[in-house]
Amino acid sequence: MKKIGYFILLLLIVLPASGQELTVISFDDALYNATTKNPQISAIKYEEDAAEYQKKAAFGLRLPNISLTGAYAYMGDDIGLDFNKYKQPIGAAAGELGQLLPSEIAVPIGTALNQALNKDWKFVLQERDFGLIGATATMPIFVGGKINAANRAAQIEVEEAKEAGNQSTNTLISELVERYFGLSLARQVVNVRQDVLDGMEQHLNDAIALEENGMVPKAVRLYAEIQVVDARKELQESVRDVMTINNALSNTLHNERNYAPATSMFIVNNLEEVEYFKTLALNNNPQLKQVELKEKLAEEGVKVQRADFMPEVAILGAYDIYNYNMIKGLPNWVVGAEVKIKIFDGLSRENKFYAEKSQVNQVKAIREKAESDILTLVEKTYNDLMSYAEQVKATEASITFAKEYLRMQEIGFREGVATSTEVVDARLNLAKSQTERLQAAYQFDLQLAKLLEACGISFNYPLFYSSKDITPINLE
Repeated sequence: MKKIGYFILLLLIVLPASGQELTVISFDDALYNATTKNPQISAIKYEEDAAEYQKKAAFGLRLPNISLTGAYAYMGDDIGLDFNKYKQPIGAAAGELGQLLPSEIAVPIGTALNQALNKDWKFVLQERDFGLIGATATMPIFVGGKINAANRAAQIEVEEAKEAGNQSTNTLISELVERYFGLSLARQVVNVRQDVLDGMEQHLNDAIALEENGMVPKAVRLYAEIQVVDARKELQESVRDVMTINNALSNTLHNERNYAPATSMFIVNNLEEVEYFKTLALNNNPQLKQVELKEKLAEEGVKVQRADFMPEVAILGAYDIYNYNMIKGLPNWVVGAEVKIKIFDGLSRENKFYAEKSQVNQVKAIREKAESDILTLVEKTYNDLMSYAEQVKATEASITFAKEYLRMQEIGFREGVATSTEVVDARLNLAKSQTERLQAAYQFDLQLAKLLEACGISFNYPLFYSSKDITPINLE
């Protein structure tokens, strides 16, 4: 009762006054929450949506470009031809000609000419203010393969966005494993520290009883009291660690609760050989796939630059929907074709082409380095896994021995044949072995998550702890 009462009191002191009840959660449920409610997943989805829209935009390059244009202008003067300056010489010449002709001919001609000369000889072709509304359409027929390359590049960017999303998801699952099983470890360490405190308090009671009977000096009892104080301090620090890791897990799950993991830490008894995981990594690692896609994207860039050496052919058309004060008699529609051949641009095309080819070679070199790094990471992580599994098995014998040794020292102390220091050391040695076993199991689970992340199959993590060929690791 004393153990339970003190632990509850300690929790009330350390835990925030949130009024939250303990939420027992399995790793399956935690994985579901992390991969559906975490804001990082929403960010991934938005990035993939953006790539899909860019792909649709690239497809639009194959379709006609139709636009509606409206314009209005006001000029300083009308546009036209002014022949008024020719009236005087024409009139003079006509008068001289009339003197040479008979009167019956000259009079009607002169009358008609005078009427013409009295009119304004300025002809307006376009009035000073005018406006129009028209539709234009252009459609590429041949651009040297630029449109096909742009569409292939857009599809590659969609795939790249998905692989980037897979990488982020795998990283998130590794983070979940670290915090979920980290909380399991921290809670079990609290139990270890509580057992140490209980043992130290029992040892103090034994020391007090022996001191009262004159069997041990006062220093033994004082030493036992110091050990109780130290054990209580260690327990308090462990409880604080629980709260710190619980807050981190709440952040990953995007739901602030006081969690208690229901899925035990574990080790896999028979893991596949390292070559199996290397093959998975080469085939599925999202980072490698992104580099491969960047190589393909660079190759499409070379095709785009090569297309710049080719002629461009397009058809176009325009239609006059409405006009105001425009020149009369103009056609209301027109169609045509355009051919564009770039002759010289200061060697810009050539340099861009070689720059893209260099980009392809650069990405190839990066891919080779990335493959080597991933294989090295897989091998190191796999070896760490094996080491932690061996460490778990090795500590089992140590714990069995430590328990028996502690029992013997406690009996010996009560009988006066063992010292207080020997009892304390035995108690702490047991706690050390128990903690090392738990920490080794936690590191195994964490390294397994990192191994699956490197292989690009983090979602398969539940298949391992759900397997029958595992050893659950709890406090013994």
